[in-house]
Amino acid sequence: MSNTTPRRRRRRRSNLPKIIFALVILAGVVYFLPPVRERVDFRLNTWRMQAMSIIRPPEKEVFVPQKATAAFTPVITMAPTVTPTVAPTQIPTSETTQPVETPTTAATPLPAMVDLKGVRYIDQHGVKNYCAPSTLAMALSYWGWKGSRTDVGKVVKPYDDDYNVMPYELEDYTKNNANLQAITRIGGTVDLVKKLVAGNFPVLVETGVYQLDLANNVSWMGHYYLVTGYDDANGEFITQDAYKGPDHRVKYTDMEKEWRSFNFLFMIVYSSDKEPALRGLMGGMWDENTANRAAYDRANTEISSMTDINQYFAWFNRGTSMVKMQDYAGAGQAYDEAFKIYQTLPENTRPFRMVWYQTGPYQAYYYTGRYQDVINLADFTLGLTNHLGLEESNYWRAMGYAAIGKRAEAVADLRTTLKIHPNFGPSIAELQALGESY
Repeated sequence: MSNTTPRRRRRRRSNLPKIIFALVILAGVVYFLPPVRERVDFRLNTWRMQAMSIIRPPEKEVFVPQKATAAFTPVITMAPTVTPTVAPTQIPTSETTQPVETPTTAATPLPAMVDLKGVRYIDQHGVKNYCAPSTLAMALSYWGWKGSRTDVGKVVKPYDDDYNVMPYELEDYTKNNANLQAITRIGGTVDLVKKLVAGNFPVLVETGVYQLDLANNVSWMGHYYLVTGYDDANGEFITQDAYKGPDHRVKYTDMEKEWRSFNFLFMIVYSSDKEPALRGLMGGMWDENTANRAAYDRANTEISSMTDINQYFAWFNRGTSMVKMQDYAGAGQAYDEAFKIYQTLPENTRPFRMVWYQTGPYQAYYYTGRYQDVINLADFTLGLTNHLGLEESNYWRAMGYAAIGKRAEAVADLRTTLKIHPNFGPSIAELQALGESY
């Protein structure tokens, strides 16, 4: 016979809601402990990404340009400083122009090996999407900066789920928050990186790598790391990689292959007193126009000499270089060719995150009146993120909407960008131009 009386059983049942409520409160308190919250959020986000990759596999999606002609006068204007040509740009053949010669001083043989010291290694682990803040923090530390990755992150990616930090954001942080200088260029080479490192300047590069993503798939994504040395005997760079570890070695050929997807972009942090030395090492590449032309010429050469995904990157790089040279019509044609090749690539190799990181196609299409292509490309790009958005893509979609008279949609996208990145200057300016508060 049970010793539990009916009164005791009723008392236990009456206490059950209180116990459940107390457990819920306790779980809530525990959840908001930073280490617990990070782990739980990471796991939930992983499950969500895995589910979405099954429902809508991103590698199966393709963007097909329409080459639409604008039917409305733009409401928002952002004219380039130089009026772009609308004449068709000739597609390069096997006969391409030669790279621009960059003036240099008499060549001095470089050491066979350099391994710079003074960088404080900082990893990206334990926080979402912290490759950029961690890598910049390492670059700054070489010049005596004492801050942390969080100091960088809370400025360049105030929204936890921001998937990307642009190079210009890293450069702005360096100049405005770290009392240092920075210069970013495209068209870099292995030899130039070695020369800079030998001259005591670590080099931050942006590359594209295939890694395990949150959906548990190996896919292409952007990745920054800092080059602090090289070893000619083994043909390797010595890098500080926030994901893979300190003094991580990368073959010259592997870095060049991964670097191609970002048009060989590099950034150098330096102190003002070192500018004359840096100018001397960079030679003609100090001049942005020269660097843009060098990148353009290299893209043309690689279009003719490469196939498959490397040819896709070459066409994309041609477009990016032409955007920087403000030939938007030619850039649009180059991006069209790149997107055609993309459709032919094996699905498991498609770099579907490309426009998360590089927004040149938006500019090329917008400034040639191809507003529907701007909107469609943003729809394609944002549809692959499975979260609130990407401030650059939302911004350019807003520009496209405004250009065809869809004011409400434009305002909604602009407000979304400010949820992702508060005080995002371009969106604030456009909201003000539309007479809207922010």
